[in-house]
Amino acid sequence: MSLESQIISILKTIVDPLSKVDIVTKDIVQGLQVTKDGRVSFILDINAEYMNDGLALKEKAESLLSELPEVSSVHIALTAQRQQPAHNPSKQGIPGIKHIIAVASGKGGVGKSTTAVNLACGLNSLGLKVGILDADVYGPSIPRLLGVNQRPTSDDGKTMNPIAAHGLKCMSMGFMMDETTAAIWRGPMVQSAFNQMLRQVNWGELDVLVIDLPPGTGDVQLTLAQTVLLSGAIIVSTPQDLALIDARRGLEMFVKVNIPVLGLIENMSYFLCPHCNSRCDIFEHGGVRKQALSMGIPLLAEIPLHMSIRETSEKGTPIVNQTPSSSEALLYKELAKTVWNNLTAPSI
Repeated sequence: MSLESQIISILKTIVDPLSKVDIVTKDIVQGLQVTKDGRVSFILDINAEYMNDGLALKEKAESLLSELPEVSSVHIALTAQRQQPAHNPSKQGIPGIKHIIAVASGKGGVGKSTTAVNLACGLNSLGLKVGILDADVYGPSIPRLLGVNQRPTSDDGKTMNPIAAHGLKCMSMGFMMDETTAAIWRGPMVQSAFNQMLRQVNWGELDVLVIDLPPGTGDVQLTLAQTVLLSGAIIVSTPQDLALIDARRGLEMFVKVNIPVLGLIENMSYFLCPHCNSRCDIFEHGGVRKQALSMGIPLLAEIPLHMSIRETSEKGTPIVNQTPSSSEALLYKELAKTVWNNLTAPSI
């Protein structure tokens, strides 16, 4: 019997106290992964109202699986099934847009905008209608990442038409100002500019609008959290402890304002040499995975630090579109599938 079969057999002996059905049959066990060196990881997806029972199930599973001699480690993430968000009249969606997701980071320099662009392109590759909004008024990156250098037009002098690029509908303050010009604006001006780019744009019919947030937890993030009906947020971080500390702050902000966190992304997870394709863990690979497991939040992807991602980003040709069959592009496409499946999964 294979190790995975042994693990499943053991997990079937653990009964969910609520349904009186074993946790495998009940589909409480999700995403079981078993590596060749015996590392076991999976998610226990329980009802949010029975978190204490979930903790007991987690401890029992860890104890039983650790007794298997072939198992070197056991990592179990505890997540609660998605709840329908309570109705909040102060939060509004945008007509024609099915889902709005925010891509955030605790600090700058972690590759959040590159991730947001390639995620949007990955969603578009699934046949979805996708828009992307660059919410960083002070340091807009989307125009450079998409290779766009034009101003949006307006048919009525009141609303703007988004720029079309790489199959996406795009809007950014960078379209309306020189990239070398500093935006010296106070909080209310930033909030007003963000609201205009969000609500006074002819987005049309979209399956997903990806909002690339500025780093940190400032005015734009607070305005978004308080006024926009979000389907969820994604946190991007590099593996270092300093970046993870800041990422956790951003994550806690979304939790406090009742916005679902779809998961974490570890960017620059490891370095891949473009010449020999050898791997080097420059930033101690796996920090975000550990953080995700400890917090019971899904790890959505581990994106490498690779020359091709940097080169295509600087040229304004996202790697998902430029080399769609490359291993790096496929990672972003798999990320897009995971995010879309999460967005469209039945809620309770």
